[in-house]
Amino acid sequence: MTMEASAFLIAGVIVALLAVFTVVRAVRIVPQARARNVERLGRYHRTLKPGLSLVIPYIDRVYPVIDLREQVVSFKPQPVITEDNLVVEIDTVLYFQVTDPRAAFYEIASFLQAVEQLTVTTLRNVVGSMDLEKTLTSRDTINSQLRGVLDEATGKWGLRVNRVEIKAIDPPQSIKDAMQKQMRAERDKRAAILGAEGQRQSQILTAEGDKQAAVLRAEGNRTAEILKAEGQSRAIDEVFQAVHRNDPDPKLLAYQYLQVLPQLAQGSGSTFWVIPSEVTSALQGVSRAFTEALPQSPATREKPSDEGAAQAASDTAQAAEAAAQALADAARANGVTSEAQRPAPVAEDR
Repeated sequence: MTMEASAFLIAGVIVALLAVFTVVRAVRIVPQARARNVERLGRYHRTLKPGLSLVIPYIDRVYPVIDLREQVVSFKPQPVITEDNLVVEIDTVLYFQVTDPRAAFYEIASFLQAVEQLTVTTLRNVVGSMDLEKTLTSRDTINSQLRGVLDEATGKWGLRVNRVEIKAIDPPQSIKDAMQKQMRAERDKRAAILGAEGQRQSQILTAEGDKQAAVLRAEGNRTAEILKAEGQSRAIDEVFQAVHRNDPDPKLLAYQYLQVLPQLAQGSGSTFWVIPSEVTSALQGVSRAFTEALPQSPATREKPSDEGAAQAASDTAQAAEAAAQALADAARANGVTSEAQRPAPVAEDR
């Protein structure tokens, strides 16, 4: 191979490589949700969309890819002074999206740095008008104010701020210790209040239970007394009706009277008892009741016996004397002063 052939071969290879390089430079593939700005002879020409695009090599200049997806940027904590002159460190998170690749590239040199500095200055302006307690409890207010200021300022940069979140607010250590003491005191206070409320409720429930129990006991006692009174009333009524139905004579009443007198004398509280004068009359009535001739039955008519009648009268007189003596003994045993110190006279047999 001659020298000329070798030179032509080398030149052909160089031309082929240059053609391949030119074709490669002319073809640009942009991924989805990305964009690239193109300058032609130093001037903005167009923005490449996702997909395959062709440019003029050595004339068009294609800049790096700009991400059109929503991005999250976390800024380092920044010291901020509150209205009550306390320094707190606030850590923020920013969510933004590039909506105009041309403005984001040509309107500002570094939009990330610009957004960070704008966030810091706006945060200091917003928090500077609040005290510490309001700062800690007004995150939503701070977020909305930050988002409004950033969205308005970054609109001309081709950015849209979707959300601004305060990730952390760190007060000084002394303030943290004071807040912990205050929180502990509040918890102790709530615990004491809850304990007092529980004790109060327990006492109220106990009192209500005692009240209901007393009411139920009173109702039970009332019902028992009513039933007892009704029973006594019915008993008295039955006795009254029986007495009137049987029509007793004075002799039977005098006998009942003598039966009740020893029971009165034997009472535990009977230390002084006056024997009524009617006792003599009662004894006489009983004696007459037993000594008078009873109506003769058919059997008596058949076998009259004077000796039997005399014996019955004698037994009746003895029984009456024994009753009078027992009554006097009971009165003496209980310290009873009789209205008449002598024993009551006994009716003679007629």
